[in-house]
Amino acid sequence: MLSSAVYQRLTGPTYRLRGKFEAAGQVHKYRLIRSAYSTHDTLVTVPDPGSDVTGSLHYKRYNTTDEFSLVQLVAENGALGARLPVQPAAGKLEYYLVLNLPTGELRIPETAAENVIIRFKDPTPISVLLPHVLLMFFAILIGIRAAFAALFDPGGMRLLAWVTLALMTVGGMILGPVVQKFSFGEYWTGFPFGYDLTDNKTLILWLVWVIACFLIGLKPRVNEAAGRATVVVAALVMLVVYLIPHSLRGSELDYSQLDAGVPASEAIEVGR
Repeated sequence: MLSSAVYQRLTGPTYRLRGKFEAAGQVHKYRLIRSAYSTHDTLVTVPDPGSDVTGSLHYKRYNTTDEFSLVQLVAENGALGARLPVQPAAGKLEYYLVLNLPTGELRIPETAAENVIIRFKDPTPISVLLPHVLLMFFAILIGIRAAFAALFDPGGMRLLAWVTLALMTVGGMILGPVVQKFSFGEYWTGFPFGYDLTDNKTLILWLVWVIACFLIGLKPRVNEAAGRATVVVAALVMLVVYLIPHSLRGSELDYSQLDAGVPASEAIEVGR
């Protein structure tokens, strides 16, 4: 369970891109930002190797034919950094850095195919985001516990399964859309309205626990085999779904519509 939560934390298109480079006889580790707020410019930094190293940040709007813009990196507090211009919610920029080392130029990341994609979002109040994250975390925790109860202690299975469904309902089906609304302006962009993978994952998780709870009911039954099996399957589905990186096929601003005069809030596509 914990490994699934950690996997969610470290994967997906919005978490920092980790890497390292060697300069001045030392290995320097970096983490390049891939998610930012639509309220201010975003600072991109890498460690400063010293020795009068200079560099530049190159960026353009993602999925456009724009030319890359260039900003010189500035050394400060042991890092080389420059700022990306703020974008509307769901806007994306593609960027890379070039360091001018004594041994020659160093591109970060190494190839154009690995260029970093950063997505911007509107801020979500912590009073909404924190309960959403905690409830989803405890949903998988108690869901896995319900599966073990179904296998080894059927008497405790029922309460755990219903608690899991309640957590999924509040954390995923109620607070999840509220978080989406704050971040990108829409409550729900999954099936049947769109192809947002996070929304669709939440829907699948909720449905399998609805089915499981329907089959086990509120009171013990003479034959619990089908209900116990369904609870185990629901927990397995939960584990599999949590192995899918977070925020794939999410909201993305269509810059061609924006350039045509469509308001940013109406130029957001889903499932890209």
